[in-house]
Amino acid sequence: METISWSDFEQVELRVGRIIGAEIFTGARSPAYILQVDFGEEIGVKKSSAQITELYTPEELQGRLVVGVVNFPRKQIGPLMSECLITGFHNREGVVALCVPDQEVPLGAKLC
Repeated sequence: METISWSDFEQVELRVGRIIGAEIFTGARSPAYILQVDFGEEIGVKKSSAQITELYTPEELQGRLVVGVVNFPRKQIGPLMSECLITGFHNREGVVALCVPDQEVPLGAKLC
């Protein structure tokens, strides 16, 4: 595993957001949702594509807190311009489970 410096890590803006919109991403090559995530006043609402359809429905995602990288460059994913990366982990079956705080925290809070 390659190591990075503490200053490298500090440059990654991992922030808490709340999913305020989730819909099926009909233009995606692999099953995915288009998420709208509110990262609070400072950052605002950002869109992302997330391949999490095996564990979550759009209705279950509404209102959930998630952890996202908000300072990557925007990325074109099919017809969607993704503005952030929502984080998760592959479970034993290779399905993505969201990385989430286990307590309520302010929107936009930075991972420390």
